[in-house]
Amino acid sequence: MTLSALALVLFAALLHAGWNAMVKAVDDRAGVLAAVSAAHAVLGLILVLNFPLPARASWPSIAASALLHYGYYILLFRAYRMGDLSQVYPISRGLAPAVVALSAMVLIGESLAPLGWFGVACVSAGVLILALQRGAAQASHAAVVFAICLGLLIAAYSVADGIGVRRSGNAFSYMGWLFVLEFPVPLTIGLMRRRAGGRFGPRVLAMGATGGIAAVSAYGIVLYVKTIAPLGAVSAVRETSVVFAALIGILWFGERPVTGRLLAAAVVAAGVMAIAVS
Repeated sequence: MTLSALALVLFAALLHAGWNAMVKAVDDRAGVLAAVSAAHAVLGLILVLNFPLPARASWPSIAASALLHYGYYILLFRAYRMGDLSQVYPISRGLAPAVVALSAMVLIGESLAPLGWFGVACVSAGVLILALQRGAAQASHAAVVFAICLGLLIAAYSVADGIGVRRSGNAFSYMGWLFVLEFPVPLTIGLMRRRAGGRFGPRVLAMGATGGIAAVSAYGIVLYVKTIAPLGAVSAVRETSVVFAALIGILWFGERPVTGRLLAAAVVAAGVMAIAVS
């Protein structure tokens, strides 16, 4: 992975951690998720109207990724409803790099150098340290199960997107149709909210829109880098968002303990360096 690709993925990781912090900062998580997915759909429509159709070979990946994203939103909502963000997030994101690297090796014959595999192992170990060092014994078993399922879904759509964007002929075309197909998410949440007689507060909409822009930017950057760098390496570096989330938790939310989080950050940083060098 080149230094420019590494820098892009690290920036995407920071953006992703930022919008997840916004989800944690409000009580109406469904409202924020609806606004985030609505922002995806709006940007997707803009891209669809300005870029050609993606190649036919990429449509199975678009369909698979869209369906997996529906499941992602459902599990994300339920996992955060039952468990703590600083534990659900590391577990779900920590599983993805190893699963993606193994899947890419099996499905498309793409393998990392030994140092790259060491880096993947370090990143995964670092995020698992974050997950396990904070009240693991008291964690909700249901939340942990949801987090594990969430991690498998993340790995699945990461592989689908990595294959699909390479076959699409145009990353922006692929992104556009994938984002447009998220419109059922805000539509469903909005109809359910209206049926219950509720509404979306201005603060929730504003934070959701900001989070949506950050999420779209982060996802778009990662999709682009997947066209120029190995899927396993991109997925591993992408998961440094867990470290950024831990630092945000320490500085913004006052979460503790600090030592375990900083140790995990050091392990992940070592992994990122190993992947970059490889």
